Formats: sequence, structure tokens, C-alpha cells
Amino acid sequence: MAYDIHNLGTLLKNNSYPGRGIVVGKSADGNSIAIAYFIMGRSQNSRNRVFTEDGDTVTIYPADSSKVEDPSLIIYSPIRKLGDNLIVTNGDQTDTIYDFLKEGNTFEEALETREFEPDGPNWTPRISALVLLDDSDSYKMSILKSEDADGTDCARYTFSYKLENGLGHFIHTYQNDGNPIPTFEGEPERISIPNTAKELADLIWENLNTDNKISLYVRYIRLTDMSCQNVLINKYDKVN
Repeated sequence: MAYDIHNLGTLLKNNSYPGRGIVVGKSADGNSIAIAYFIMGRSQNSRNRVFTEDGDTVTIYPADSSKVEDPSLIIYSPIRKLGDNLIVTNGDQTDTIYDFLKEGNTFEEALETREFEPDGPNWTPRISALVLLDDSDSYKMSILKSEDADGTDCARYTFSYKLENGLGHFIHTYQNDGNPIPTFEGEPERISIPNTAKELADLIWENLNTDNKISLYVRYIRLTDMSCQNVLINKYDKVN
């Protein structure tokens, strides 16, 4: 049913390779905005990554810089904040959105200048979210995906939501594992959101495929004072 609310743990447990995923919603008790971002990987280059936190920004770096094969699609800042705007993406379009918003332009205008990743035959979608930390009480999610198997054109979809207690949305890059990997289809999935960052982090991390999961970041922003509760988990340690 279109209005069903799914258990995020069950969705993840039944999918060996959702790829990279974004969750946005509001805690069940109504006290906090919840966001989460995770990455997975099948190749050595993709798995050679860790999340690092610097204030409001989260950046991905190589766990072992001596083993980096191609940094262009694996090193970026998935989370940045600009005023009342919290940006979450799966690539360097974070910076594009940040720059456009800073100049007074929109989330949609920024993403009109970008398209899916140039990694055929997968053509990995670019997924993005913008959370408005003001009185509007809303958020947007976007996916940029290939129109066809040849990567000839880009389809752009944006979804707008009102924050509701206990409800969130989950968008990810892939439907499941495969070769090539099938692209995410349809609207972001409606999911239930627990009360704390630890609960959401445990729900995600414990149900991601053990071999393919790499890193996870969860942030809960308390609405009364905008204080943050963060959880960062890396499967691998940074060695240099």
C-alpha cells in the first residue's frame, strides 16, 4: 500500500546491496529531526573509506591513502550545513547545492546542473536531501538517474515532505545487488523513525549486509534548541 510505513531494518535486511542511502524524518516523540547517511562497497576502492566529522560537516576520506585507485567518486562531503539548510547527498553535489543556496538559488536549480555518476554501465544515481531547520518543518529529497541503459539522458525527480512524528523517508542508489546494479525506482520509502540517534544507528548498522557495509552517520537535531546527538560508525580504521 502507498501509505504503509515500513520497518527500516527489515528493508535493509532483505537487500544485500542498497548501495548508498539517505534517511530523513522526525522522531516518534516529535522532539528531533533525524537524518542518516550510509555507504556500502563491493570493490577494494569503494571499501577503502571512512567518515570523519568536523563541526557540522561530515567528509569521507580514504582509510588507506596508499590504496586509492580513483578518488573522484569516493571522496566528498555528504553532509554540510548552511544557515537553516542541512544538505545530505551521496556525492560532490553537496558542494553544488551549498554554493547555489549561498547565492540565493534553490535546491532544484542546483541539481539541474548535475546528473548521475559517470560509472557506466551502473550509472549510479545521485541522491540528495535538503532539510529546512526553520519554521517550515519540511524537507526535500531528490534522485538524478539515467533514462536508459546507455546513459544518454538524465531524469530528475524531487519529492517534498512535511515532517511528521515517527515518519521518515528512505532513498538509496540501488534496488538490490546485480551486474549491472539496478537503479532505485519509485518514490522514497516511508519508514518509522525511533526516538534516539543510537536506536536509528543500531537499526541501520545491524541490518546492513556485513560484507558490504562501510560507514554510517546519524544526526538527531533537537527542535527546542537545535542541539545535536550524533553517531558515527566506521567499519575500517584510518591508517594514514
